[in-house]
Amino acid sequence: MSETSRSAAVRANAPAIELQRLDKWLWFARFFKSRTLAGKTCNGRKVRINGQIANKASATVKVDDVLTFPLGHHIRVIRVLDLGQRRGPAPEARTLYDDLAPPDENDDAGRKAKDSSQGRSVGRRPAGAGRPTKRDRRAVDRLLDG
Repeated sequence: MSETSRSAAVRANAPAIELQRLDKWLWFARFFKSRTLAGKTCNGRKVRINGQIANKASATVKVDDVLTFPLGHHIRVIRVLDLGQRRGPAPEARTLYDDLAPPDENDDAGRKAKDSSQGRSVGRRPAGAGRPTKRDRRAVDRLLDG
């Protein structure tokens, strides 16, 4: 058996490790609306694969890799369960990963409670303070005309 045919036989018997581009997988798993946004996050050195910073969007991921990246106000920690073949519906995308650190559901409510406890109320003001409303302006016009 020649050397080239022997190495081809070894490659044929070896288990194939499937790899996929990082930006493509993040897009398939629906973490980003577009592959361009996923690529910008990867190129911005904001994604870690198994604790190592991914320098490029072309970095490869495989099954059982752990990805860490910011998304909104949260840091997402994801374990890759499967490599996608397409960008499918959301239920299909959720089968591609296991969320190791899901964001708190009460995080927004907790932030609102914190703001109100500090005396700040977003979008509210005491009556008579600030700019007059349309109703107030019409009352002033009636008073002046009357």
